[in-house]
Amino acid sequence: METRANHVWVGAITLLLLAGAALFFVWLARLSERNNKEYDIFYEQSVGGVAEGSVVTYSGVPVGQVADISIWERDPEFVKVRIAVNGDTPILVGTTASISASFTGVANISLAGGRSNQPPISCDTTDCPEGVPVIPPSDSAVGEILASAPLLLERLATLTDRLTRVLDDDNQNSIAGILANTNTISRELADSSPQVQQTLAELQLTLAQSTETLAAFEDTLESTDALLENEGPAIASDLRATLASARQAADSLEGSLANVEPLTRQLNEDTLPAATATLRDLRQTSQNLRSMTERLENEGAGSLISRPALPDYEP
Repeated sequence: METRANHVWVGAITLLLLAGAALFFVWLARLSERNNKEYDIFYEQSVGGVAEGSVVTYSGVPVGQVADISIWERDPEFVKVRIAVNGDTPILVGTTASISASFTGVANISLAGGRSNQPPISCDTTDCPEGVPVIPPSDSAVGEILASAPLLLERLATLTDRLTRVLDDDNQNSIAGILANTNTISRELADSSPQVQQTLAELQLTLAQSTETLAAFEDTLESTDALLENEGPAIASDLRATLASARQAADSLEGSLANVEPLTRQLNEDTLPAATATLRDLRQTSQNLRSMTERLENEGAGSLISRPALPDYEP
């Protein structure tokens, strides 16, 4: 009987200890729950990857977890995510919540943006449609990607189709020909590189000579400018005098031509016709003398006195 009684006492004490430990852990859990603060976040975009128990971080430091996630009954366009964070977490006005994804596919809630000079987010500083303060959401890379996924897929399909058209067999042959021609041009350019370098050297020499020529021309212009500045008035005075003399000479020549004009008219009307008639008479006299000389040579002096005999008449 004593052995059985000892076993009963041991079992009872063990049960009491287990019950006390369970109550202690429940008390700790409730104490930690009382120390936590709950906030709601309303997302108008997809929250894929976020689930109950997902980690909530503040500037990368874990501060809580997702307590509940559901479609908001008041407006099905929004997803309500309730988070529970440590009570000492500085959830201040200006804090925003975004969704950050990982390579494992699990998404977390990331809090950031609080300022030390701002009051805490509470029902006094923000709306509480579900009885707890609301943290405004911020655009996340995941949400933007998911929202623009259809447009990205459409553009990707269009780009793939255009690339397929561009890179067909004919265009590939054309591209291959272009690349071959480019290689040929590059090879010829490499072969002619010494000539190009020589040409560039000659061009540099030409540019240097041109620079010297321009400098000399500039010096000449400066000398001319100085000459005109110093000797310009004297040269202008001499030029005016020369022009005045030329004008006087022109006036004298015009007067001489006016005096010669009557003589020229008389020469054309009287002297030249008389001289022409005299020349004509002299030419006729010269012809007669030539004819007489020929008769003297051929027939003698008697031909000038007697007339030529008539031919005999025969009946």
